[in-house]
Amino acid sequence: MTIRTPAPVDPRPSKNAPRQPSETAQKRRLRQTESKRAGILQAALKVFSRYGFHGTSLDQVALEADVSKTNLLYYFGSKDELYVSVLRQLLDVWLRPLKSFSVEQDPVQAIGDYIRVKLELSRDHPAESRLFCMEVMQGAPLLLTELEQPLRDLVEAKVAVIQAWVDSGKLAPIEPHHLIFSLWATTQHYADFAAQVTAVAGRTLDDPAFFEETLQSLQALILNGVRPR
Repeated sequence: MTIRTPAPVDPRPSKNAPRQPSETAQKRRLRQTESKRAGILQAALKVFSRYGFHGTSLDQVALEADVSKTNLLYYFGSKDELYVSVLRQLLDVWLRPLKSFSVEQDPVQAIGDYIRVKLELSRDHPAESRLFCMEVMQGAPLLLTELEQPLRDLVEAKVAVIQAWVDSGKLAPIEPHHLIFSLWATTQHYADFAAQVTAVAGRTLDDPAFFEETLQSLQALILNGVRPR
């Protein structure tokens, strides 16, 4: 019996074999995908904040994002999915400053800094604030799960921090939930009711002097109320 020696295997890939994308190409495609999604989300925010969920069509968003509707649906499967993605993104932006509260901080300094950051967000991201306000005023039908779980968990964690400040005598005896609600209401008012503010005061937060005036006024009103007696 003749034993045949296997033919040597050519280590070079066959010309007909499909080429595997390089790591660099994969990263480039990932960046392109993320960039495209970000562009669509930004366009959706602009349109949703102007017309609301029911008044917005995917055609409008696609036109604003300068993509085809088919291309938009490749990244987001439906208007509901796109809308919720926008809301989740803006909720993360709005809540990020609250996450920094910790028992080790000086509470008056921490709350004063929080007022500044929230006011800056109202100045720099008014569309996000107005869209979130619009959703909540409608009963948050598409965001209720997010509000009942992640938001509630975060707020309860920070309520515990504020209560610890109160218990240690670093803050006046206030109810933490109402402090948080007041911080949100006073700072986000300048975004959600910008037209009213402009009509009454004749200025907006884009005016540096008006921004500083607003900041100092809110800090005085709130911090004088929470400082230990």
